[in-house]
This record gives sequence, structure tokens and C-alpha cells, in this order.
Amino acid sequence: MSGAVAQSRADAAVAGSLAGLARLLTGAVPVWRGPRSSDRPRVYYANHSSHFDAVTVWAGLPPELRSRTRPVAAADYWEKTRLRRHLAARVFRAVLIDRAGGGPAATQEMAAVLREGDSLILFPEGTRGDGREVAPFKSGLHHLAVAVPEAELVPVRLSNLNRVLPKGERVPVPVIARLVFGEPLAVVPGEPKDAMLTRARQALLALEER
Repeated sequence: MSGAVAQSRADAAVAGSLAGLARLLTGAVPVWRGPRSSDRPRVYYANHSSHFDAVTVWAGLPPELRSRTRPVAAADYWEKTRLRRHLAARVFRAVLIDRAGGGPAATQEMAAVLREGDSLILFPEGTRGDGREVAPFKSGLHHLAVAVPEAELVPVRLSNLNRVLPKGERVPVPVIARLVFGEPLAVVPGEPKDAMLTRARQALLALEER
């Protein structure tokens, strides 16, 4: 079971308002280097330096894609308070993962979401970085690609989000950020895990250089 909760009209309105607020705070105008839409589920995978990253990627999607896209987030953070739990379940429809012991169970849950036709926002570094370097990817992205080969893997490059809401801060600061969606990663049958993860990371890094 993917754990999806039906979204009420009020929660949908909150989602729309939060998307607008996120765009206002970050000033991020999404740039698409590949097709915006697809009839296949997608994994939007991005670099990670701020608690605002998932909201920024989610807000940058066109409304028809946003309504079918679910951020993957840490359960220990989003289950701490009643408000966070409500936002995660009812507004963002997040897939909450146990960071301490996710493993195969987490992959199965994410794969179930993709097979149901929804897309995911994923941060394969596994934790937030300093915003300057992109750490090597954890194996989850590869496991997910193997489990659901029909899903498209779309690299997303975020810049400046570490200044909007740095580690340890609770109030976002309006700073112009950058949000670039790349071409879906080509599937290479039988590609070894490390090679695939390196190629996926390079595709994301290349979006900064262009």
C-alpha cells in the first residue's frame, strides 16, 4: 500500500497556496531541458541542501503534474508535530520513509506509488549537504529504477536553496533560487549499480554547467 490519502478541497486549496508562496520566496522559475509531461510515472531526483527543496521542486511542476507527484520525505521529521503530519499526509501526500531502517521496505513502498501512476520527488544523496557539493548517491535510486523500469528518472538541479532555508534555520529567507529539470535518464539494461548512480549524478551536475 502506498499510503495515499484523498485530498479534500480545502487541502487542495492549501496546496495551491503553499505552491504560490514557495515560488514567491524562492523566485525560482522552472527551466525545462526535457519534455514537461509524460504518460509514464517519473522520479524527479534532485540535490539536497534545505528543508525547502522538496516544496520548491513540487511547486515548480505544472498543476496537472503536481497533483500526481509525491515527495519522499523523512518520517522522523514530518511526524514530529500534528501540523507537519497533516501537511505531509493531506497537502503534499508525501511518502514518509524511515531513515534508520528503510531499505527494501522503503523501495517497495515507493515502487507501489509509481506502479499506481503517481510520480515521486527523491533526494538520492540521502541527507542535506552544504549547497556547494553534491554527494555521491545512495543506492535507493538504482533499486527503484530496477523495481519499476518503466518509470522515467528526471534530474533536477536546485541552486541557492541552502540560502533560502539553511540547516538549523526555521524561517525561510527570500532569495532567488534556480530550478532546472533535465532530460529523462536513458535506460541501460543490466547497467551495474555504481555506473548507473554515477551517470545519474553526472546528469544532474551537468544542469549546473549549461
